[in-house]
Amino acid sequence: QVQLVESGGGLVQAGGSLRLSCAASGRTFSSSPMGWFRQAPGKERDLVAAIRWRDGSTFYADSVKGRFTCSRDNAKNTVYLQMNGLKPDDTAVYYCAAGPPYSGVLGPYDYWGQGTQVTVSS
Repeated sequence: QVQLVESGGGLVQAGGSLRLSCAASGRTFSSSPMGWFRQAPGKERDLVAAIRWRDGSTFYADSVKGRFTCSRDNAKNTVYLQMNGLKPDDTAVYYCAAGPPYSGVLGPYDYWGQGTQVTVSS
């Protein structure tokens, strides 16, 4: 059974940093993309960052480019989202997701974590 478990969310002041973690289990992810999505109240769920396990190539949405960094630890089967320079607009529930093997970083994604709340105060 595939499981994605996020952690690391919380409340932070504008300009601060948080690191989200996503521990993956249940199948081999070495050929899959891993994405970080976020959803703010009343808004759609958007892809903000993604990484491919096999070569570490990354994608970032324009809104987070230069502030967020996606990385992976193959030994721990864990991906991370380092978020620096946080802004109130970054407030959302952040979800980790896994795509099918050999699919692209833009999707589709077929497994999802439960989400973790990130709140940035001004």
